[in-house]
Amino acid sequence: MGDFNFIGRFLITAGLFLVGVGLLLMVVGKLPYIGRLPGDIYVKKGNFTFYFPLATCILLSILFTIFINLIFRR
Repeated sequence: MGDFNFIGRFLITAGLFLVGVGLLLMVVGKLPYIGRLPGDIYVKKGNFTFYFPLATCILLSILFTIFINLIFRR
């Protein structure tokens, strides 16, 4: 029965994580400049569109790194 306890805790944790990611995606979509920063690559030619948010990825990486370092600081 000990295995079911672990699986239950894992499923609850995974569910809470998915709820958090879903809420984050809902909030990020309403921020004004996320995804439209200078440095984001956007090419549109005819019926072909290529979009790569390079500057946004770098900015989010820096913010997440600072956040994780603050949490796991010893």
